[in-house]
Amino acid sequence: MYLKRIIISGFKNISEAEIEFSPKLNCITGMNGSGKTNLLDAIYYLSMTKSYFSNTDIHSIAYSCDICRISGEYTRDDDSFENISVSMERDGIKHIKRNNKSYSKISEHIGLIPIVMVSPYDTCLINESGEERRRFINSILSQLDKEYLRKVQNYNHLLLQRNKLLKSQDVNEELLDTFSQRMSVNASYIFTKRAEFTSLLMPIADKYYKMLSGGKESISIVYKSDLQEAGLMELLNRCRPKDYALKYTTCGVHRDDLLFFMDNYPYRTSGSQGQQKSFLISLKLAQFEIMRDIYKKAPLLLLDDVFDKLDMERVEALLNLVSSNFFGQIFITDSNKVRVEAILNKINGSSSSFEIKSGVVL
Repeated sequence: MYLKRIIISGFKNISEAEIEFSPKLNCITGMNGSGKTNLLDAIYYLSMTKSYFSNTDIHSIAYSCDICRISGEYTRDDDSFENISVSMERDGIKHIKRNNKSYSKISEHIGLIPIVMVSPYDTCLINESGEERRRFINSILSQLDKEYLRKVQNYNHLLLQRNKLLKSQDVNEELLDTFSQRMSVNASYIFTKRAEFTSLLMPIADKYYKMLSGGKESISIVYKSDLQEAGLMELLNRCRPKDYALKYTTCGVHRDDLLFFMDNYPYRTSGSQGQQKSFLISLKLAQFEIMRDIYKKAPLLLLDDVFDKLDMERVEALLNLVSSNFFGQIFITDSNKVRVEAILNKINGSSSSFEIKSGVVL
């Protein structure tokens, strides 16, 4: 499946746009702040029903508008079509439609159009808190496993209720036990799927990293969870005095983390900017390969400003990777128009190039 056409209205700095894309390679150029990343984010919205950069829809609506709309026409391998539309209003109303029919639950759409995005924002996976890394693994597993998405939603809802109860003057112990038991059922599934996925992700990410770096360094990814010690119900019983004192739930899968290492040293302190970027690209290409194998089709691949901070050797290696038939439709943004033209000359097959100036696609 590939995105044939997108129509955008009132989305960030893109007031109006209608664009037809190549089924293979699409290069988007423009100065920083011109709207290149916003265009990729609009494509991401059509797959994930939210921005790659924010959980708040109102930030995606242009300042001068009360509503924004994005619609996409996708072509399947059998030449049939899928029409997806997203509309968001300032009062919080959001509609997601597939072929002009609204979903009863927005979560039903996740996974229909698999997608992988690589962005400079991804440095938060290395430099920020575990929340960012949990969001990363959740975004992948939610596309692959609808039951996982339901379990995460249930767990987070119960966690909010349990924390609210812990903050009350008189904690109802029976109700607290009920929340704990229900959380435990969801946590067991989440923990198992995250552990399985990390075991699958690690060797594939290492393979891509070696391709990009020429085998100069080795990487490793370690999954860390409280549930590696005991089941959640047992942990919650142990932590109950601490939970009472701090008035929130201090153990569980909401504290899970992924630890990243290069040559056995933490990436946060040991990797250069180029090495960190190579690792993040490798991580996302591993995500792409896993999703491709499960879906039996290539996800859309969005590469936002990926060449910055990479030396020419790594740029060449990345270009050789994405130009292979293994990948499907690709979107690449770059502020360097000359470099994009060189990319187009190196890669055979269908391609299109676009330039954006102040939110206007030329």
